[in-house]
Order: sequence, then C-alpha cells, then structure tokens
Amino acid sequence: MVGDGAGAVLRRALRVLEAVAEAGDGVSAKALARRLELPLPTAYRLLGTLVEEGYLVRLHAERGYGLGYRVVGLYRGMTDPIVPPAPAREVLAELHTTARAAVVLAVLRSDDVVVAHTETCAAHPGPGAVTGEPLPAHATAPGKALLAGLDAGRLADVLGVGHGPLAPLTPHTLTDRRLLDRDLLRVRSAGVAVEVEEHARGRAGLAVAVPHPGGGAALSVVVSRADFTGRRWELERAVREAAAPLARHLAAAPGVAASG
Repeated sequence: MVGDGAGAVLRRALRVLEAVAEAGDGVSAKALARRLELPLPTAYRLLGTLVEEGYLVRLHAERGYGLGYRVVGLYRGMTDPIVPPAPAREVLAELHTTARAAVVLAVLRSDDVVVAHTETCAAHPGPGAVTGEPLPAHATAPGKALLAGLDAGRLADVLGVGHGPLAPLTPHTLTDRRLLDRDLLRVRSAGVAVEVEEHARGRAGLAVAVPHPGGGAALSVVVSRADFTGRRWELERAVREAAAPLARHLAAAPGVAASG
C-alpha cells in the first residue's frame, strides 16, 4: 500500500473493493482500514468514491458497506461471451439427466481454463465452480482435455511455466511437469482426459475436447470417486455422444470461447 500517484490510489481502491467482497455485506470502514492497514480518513475517502461510482453501496441497516450493482455489469460483461447458446445448454442439461452426473463445459479464455456452464443438482454437485470461474488446468479433466490440444508455447503459458511448481490440490494432483506431459500424451492418444481425486478428494471425472470455429471447449462429467469406478465406460460413452451435437451448436455461436 505504498507509493504515490494515480496508480497507487487505484491499487488501494481495488484492494478496498476486494476486501468488501471477501468480508461480505456490512463490513465497516474501521474494519477495512485495519485489514488493509490504511489510515481511517483514507479508507473513508476510497469508500466514498466507490459508493459514488456504484461499485459499493452503503448498507444503513448493517451500518457498513457491500458490493454495488455495477459489479454485476462487470461480471456479465466477462461471462456473456463464454456462455453457450440455448440449444447447447439443452444438450448439457440432457447429459446431466441421462448420465446422472454433474456436467461442466469449460473454455480457454486467454491463459485460463474457465467454466462456461454447469448442470448440477443436490445429488451431483459438481466442482463447486460458477460460470466465469477459473479451474486448475493441470488438475481437472476439462483442463487436461484443453491442454492436450495446445502447442508447447501455449501450454507453457497456460500452465504458468516459470512461475513455480504446479499447485498440489490433493495428494493425487500431478505437480511434476514430466508426469503431466505423460498424462497429456495419453489424452491425445485416447481422446479423453480422466481426473481421479486430483482436484478434490472423493471426486472424479472425464472430459473430451469439443473443437469449433470460435475456439476450444471441453465437455466433462463429474461424479463421486466410488461412482466413477463402476461407471467409467458408461460415462465416457455418454460424453462422447453428447460432444457431437454440442459442437454443432457451439459452431453456430462462434463468439463462445473466442478469447482463447
């Protein structure tokens, strides 16, 4: 929080916005000032500006602050281009029902694998990610399905090579680049990516790439580890069958995944 000029002010304002989002509705100016190690007058000044611009709101009942409604516009501006068209969502919903599994459509957006759409229910909760949220590419089936289609340069960009080791999310996560490269060779050969408790304990899934003119996408199902053991081939068949009509619908909406 040091430095002068517009850049320093902007960074402080962004940290305030992030802190309010993390704390939730009703966080006070004093609490934010303590958390961010800001002088209280500075915190009030930044909060006032963010309220004036609509990025925060003053919640009088809670005597604190909350996210403002312009944040919704920012979220929509980011997610609208990657959300699949209605016919594609129908394919995903049907796969969710017939496969009895959570369904995730992921796309490559810049250097991140992000969720474009999910179909979940109480019985099949999925990975817990919402539209627009990034997934760890090296630890998820859709991530590996997309990684397998990249050349060496793009693969390094997406994996963040040079920025430290791959994150270990569970004891089963592939953090060794050599082991991951070996796994991606298997994905290219078999045409399907598999993840067993690499992203979350007790969860497993598989994915296939869904290429189309707008960019790259991956269709995946997620089930419990125990369910996956007995249904692996059934699930793969269901995903492969759904991928063909999904590709046709995505081709009709080339904006989807175009950021990859």
